[in-house]
Amino acid sequence: MLVDSFLPKSPELERPDAHPLTCARRLVRHLPMLVVCLLAPWAAQAQTPAPLQEWQYSPGITLEKMFEPNVPEWNNEFGLSVETRPLYEGSNTYRSLVGPVIDIQYYDIAFASVGEGLGVNVVRGENYRAGIALAYDLGRRADDDLTHLKGLGNISPAPVVKLFVSYAISKEFPLVLRADVRQFVGGADGAVADINMYLPLPGSSASLIMFAGPSVTLADRLHLQTLFGINGNQAIASGHPDYQAHGGFESAGLGFSITRILSTRWLLNAEVAANRLLGSARESPLTQTNRQYVLALSTAYKW
Repeated sequence: MLVDSFLPKSPELERPDAHPLTCARRLVRHLPMLVVCLLAPWAAQAQTPAPLQEWQYSPGITLEKMFEPNVPEWNNEFGLSVETRPLYEGSNTYRSLVGPVIDIQYYDIAFASVGEGLGVNVVRGENYRAGIALAYDLGRRADDDLTHLKGLGNISPAPVVKLFVSYAISKEFPLVLRADVRQFVGGADGAVADINMYLPLPGSSASLIMFAGPSVTLADRLHLQTLFGINGNQAIASGHPDYQAHGGFESAGLGFSITRILSTRWLLNAEVAANRLLGSARESPLTQTNRQYVLALSTAYKW
């Protein structure tokens, strides 16, 4: 996060001209913790993607190198998060979840976090990065809401492969443009793409960092049919009418993030997002409301 730019850095952590083999050995040494990051979402029982905007999982990271060229070797944050969110996409029932905050970054090369998954910045520069990540989707259980999901069957958990790119315009105008494409390998199936942007808000300071920005999500027919469609067999079992989804826009929304730096080690974060379902997602018989909100509060310790 951009807040790292305002926290004191020890001289011994400034980036050396590390040999690739040295980088690989250090990553292997931390592999157990990276694996924990992939498994951590199970503890929170959260679905990926959440109603949070995709950029909210890593706000400020693209800007960090622009404002602080000497990226530390390791940037680690661990903490606890409480999140209130819809039971599933299109639901008007909300639930609160408690889960871990885990965010590990090795220089600007590799990262592992509950939100972004396990990934590598294949292409990186002062104001841009692009790479690949492996995340995990926990699917959807019909018995979470038998009133609306009975007879539809479960959507099984599945890995998600993500390609992403972020670009910050300039120091004078620190608007970040971001896009990603996510391919579900089983489970919810299909492909999803996000196009979003965000920037620091006026009033931000060394101890209070605020970001805001819009996002648009598109999905192919297979993904929208899996989440919002109803085939003939499901219609008979559920009582819902047969509904065939088509690809296109899935949602549009706005996100707001704020971080309070309590000390050189402790951070307090709040994330708010509002989404509106569009197209087939909005028209589906499964959708009780096209307005989706999420509030996440967390505290983290920088280690």
